[in-house]
Amino acid sequence: MGVMTMNVREKLQLDYEGLIAHGPITIVAFGDSVTHGAVGEGEIDYETVYWNRLRQKLNAVRDYVPVNVINAAIGGITAEASLARMEKQVFKHEPDLLIVCFGLNDVNGELDTYLSSLKEIFARANARGIDTVFMTPNMLNTYVAEDTPQQHWNYAHITAEVQNSGRMDRYIYAAVALAEEMGITVCDCYSEWKKLSETEDTTMMLANRINHPTREMHELFAAMLFDTIIGDGAAAGDTESTMYRET
Repeated sequence: MGVMTMNVREKLQLDYEGLIAHGPITIVAFGDSVTHGAVGEGEIDYETVYWNRLRQKLNAVRDYVPVNVINAAIGGITAEASLARMEKQVFKHEPDLLIVCFGLNDVNGELDTYLSSLKEIFARANARGIDTVFMTPNMLNTYVAEDTPQQHWNYAHITAEVQNSGRMDRYIYAAVALAEEMGITVCDCYSEWKKLSETEDTTMMLANRINHPTREMHELFAAMLFDTIIGDGAAAGDTESTMYRET
């Protein structure tokens, strides 16, 4: 077992001497196109992506401590295909927090492959003592919207079937169970999307009408992550330049 890192909530309270000793907060976001920053067709937005909004929310609580986020996501990739890049793209940064979000592409493969890949990711993070959050992804489209990009029309039929058949549910719920079994904190955004789908058209919450959330829905991810990390809120400690503000 590696040396346990100081968690984000603790680091947020560092003073001048603490920053010298421990350095700023470092978060690595590890995932696919949603984490990469993809929104509409051919469009990437690093300003409104959830991990940037999370960074802003953390500094809205206390802006004295820098929060750096490493975007280690690649659009179209799976958890299995990401295993080989963990050392260079994740662990070399010695993160205080690792956010893992895979599933949207993995659902096109075998469930066992998805789970075994996540298990390896979680095990490697645990071995290094890295605080890790498994953030479940958004739902896929439930029908083919009229404004779906023409080049993705056929795939939109496939993803709608994946969602409506319960296949996506099985993958995500199995991943949640695995994470909990391995002691990994879960931020279950998928279940929140499922609740929304009972009263709202969640397909219209997808910027590409398939699998990329709108900018507004990235805010949901950020808010749920913030609550998962901070809980009831960080209490100001006896620090220089405290700079705490209500969110």
